[in-house]
Order: sequence, then structure tokens, then C-alpha cells
Amino acid sequence: MTVLTFLFWGAATVIGMLGAGWLFRALAGAILPGPMARGIRSAPLTASLGLLVIVIYVLAAVFAPMIAPFAEREIVGDQFLPWDAVHLLGTDSLGRDMFTRLIFGARNTVGIAFATTLLAFSAGSILGLLAVTIGGWLDQALSWLVDILMSIPSLIFFLLLLTIFGTSIATLILVIATVDATRVFRLARSVGANIVVLDYIEAARLRGEGLWRLITREILPNVMAPLVAEFGLRFCFVFLAISALSFLGVGIQPPLADWGAMVRENAALITFGDITPLLPAGAIAMLTLAVNFVVDWMLHRASGLKE
Repeated sequence: MTVLTFLFWGAATVIGMLGAGWLFRALAGAILPGPMARGIRSAPLTASLGLLVIVIYVLAAVFAPMIAPFAEREIVGDQFLPWDAVHLLGTDSLGRDMFTRLIFGARNTVGIAFATTLLAFSAGSILGLLAVTIGGWLDQALSWLVDILMSIPSLIFFLLLLTIFGTSIATLILVIATVDATRVFRLARSVGANIVVLDYIEAARLRGEGLWRLITREILPNVMAPLVAEFGLRFCFVFLAISALSFLGVGIQPPLADWGAMVRENAALITFGDITPLLPAGAIAMLTLAVNFVVDWMLHRASGLKE
């Protein structure tokens, strides 16, 4: 009976989530303007569900002070209180409201991950396109440097740099962005290398187009699809890296709420059969899955495939 009940609730959850994705697609198609509406109507249910999850996370991050019933750092009761009407998800190891911490974790973890991804993506794509456009010694020097950085395991490199330079948020963003920019550099250089050898690029050079205009007007629009997909994937990797570092104690530092740290701080509850520590882990997994759904849909659209 227990297995059947689990299967029933699992199937009901999947059907409910797909139904929510269908409803979101229908509403977005009716509200958004013409081209965007046509695009969202053509999205599969998985991509619609992914967009819905991303929208919910963004709203939670932006309006966290209005949604959360308590302050982020406020101690509201005893340690590890059970779920009730006041504390919807109980309290943590210090007596702080878990639901509040979960909501503010969306602002801190997702916001820092987005800022880090944006910095890594901007630096990596610009340097990659510069290297492939200019070529020569600049291309070789940047490629050698990137190869050296990529040869070091990422997690070990993160731990080493954060131990040396400290664990402030600014340092965390710069360290992860520097390491992840190498991956973006390799992709931008690879896709750009297929573009700079084409005739229209040579014609633009002969017209006297400047370097910046050549990159932004001639090369970048033709490599945008894989770069946008890479942005989504980089966000997932950065998001997971920040959560892992916080779980290890060198990421986002207390008293700021962070999902990785929340799993570590409340892991003792698992021993007593309490699923509360799994909630921030589930939030991490849900956002990662949603972003991957949307990225898959974008790659499908960019490929021009119909089925």
C-alpha cells in the first residue's frame, strides 16, 4: 500500500506540473504580444513548465521581503520546531523560520549565481571573439592561459582561491566567474572560428569595418544561438558550484540564507525522518531542471528542426 500510495502521489504531481505548464503556456500566449505569443505557443510542455518555474523563482527573489513572514536573520522560536500554521516548514538549527530562509535563499543563491554567470559569460565571449578575430599571438596566449586554467579541477581551484582571497561575496563572484569564463572562451572561439573565414567577413574587412563593429555586427549575431544556450548551461553549473561551496562552508556565508548551507545546517533532521533539509536541495534541483528544459527548447528552435 505504501508503494502504491507513493506512485499515486508521484503520478499526480507529474500530471499537476504538466497541467500548470499547459495553463502557463495558454495564459502567456494570450497576454504576450504577437511574436512572443507565437513562440510560447510553440513551446513543448516541458519548456512551458521550465519557464513557469523560472518565473516563480524570479518573483520569489524580487519580492522576498513581502512574501516571507519573518526577517531573514530573525530567531523566531526554539530549534527544529515542527511544521505548523505559524512556521510552515518549521525552524532551523538556530530557531529561524525555514520558509523565510528558503524564500530569501532564492534571492541570495539565484541572484549571486546570475551575476556570476553574466560576468563569466561577458568576459569569456568577448575574449573568445577577440582572439579568433585578431588571431596571431593574442589568440595563442589566451588559448594557452585558458588551457592551463581548465586543466585544474574546478572545485579544487575554487577552494584554493577562496582560501587565499577570502569568502566575501565579491571574491566568490570573481573567482567562479574567472574559472567559468574559460569554458565560455573555448565555445566562443570555436563557433567564431567557423564565421571569420567566410567571405562576408573578408568583405567587411575590406570595407574598413573596425574591430568592434566587425565583432558586434557581423560575427556576434551569427553565433548568438549557441552562446545563449551556453549562458543557460553556465548558469546551472555556477548555481550548483555556489551551492556546493556553501555546503562545504566556503560559499555564501551566514547569516545570509543560502540553499547549500541550509542543507548542511539542518542535515541532522534526516536522522529522524524529517524531510526539511531536502527542501533546499529540491529547490536547487528544480531550478536546474527548469533551466535545462528551456535551454533544450531554445537549442531546438535555433537548429531549425520541426520535430
